[in-house]
Amino acid sequence: MEITLYYAPNTCALAPYVTLTEARADFTVRPLNYRKREHFTPEYLKINPKHKVPSLVVDGRVLTENVAIHEWVNRMFPAAKLLPDDPWDYAQAVALHSWCASGIHPYLSRINSPGKVSENPAAHESVIKLATEVLHEQFKIGDDRLAGREYFFDHFTAPDAHFYWCCRRAGQLGVDVSGFPNVAAHYKRMEQRPSVKKFLAYENEINEKFAKAG
Repeated sequence: MEITLYYAPNTCALAPYVTLTEARADFTVRPLNYRKREHFTPEYLKINPKHKVPSLVVDGRVLTENVAIHEWVNRMFPAAKLLPDDPWDYAQAVALHSWCASGIHPYLSRINSPGKVSENPAAHESVIKLATEVLHEQFKIGDDRLAGREYFFDHFTAPDAHFYWCCRRAGQLGVDVSGFPNVAAHYKRMEQRPSVKKFLAYENEINEKFAKAG
């Protein structure tokens, strides 16, 4: 089985990189340089016309969206226990993934690119302010959910990787999550996992490569 993950620095493609690593899957990473708009090349648009990452190509077939990708990885590598076995907990894990994808990610995108939701430059500051307020609400939910727990369930699961990316991206965009102690503790705990350390080293390598390329 040939598995290829299309990825770009700082994006939520971090999550499947981590979970594929946790699953000990044999996979190749194809990094895209967003600054050079490589996600808009005709070659990549054939893979993912949504011009986004992650995209997972398995034996020539394409799967997009984190929720679906993690569902597939979990089914193909069940020993990794990337999603809970219990049906209720399993559904809760899917809900957490969906929350990261639709309840948190869009507001991070608004902070990163306010011009995509408002053509008026004078409104961009307001877009960022309002998006930040919503994110604080969401991280409070995460903080409550993580109270007294190391992970969202009784062991590491894929939603932990997805939520870790949300927190990391928030910090990169200037959103302070230090007021949420359980979220902050989860973030530090995630950064101690070998899979995350491997990812961070890889991303540093790719960023240096892209910087040299100009």
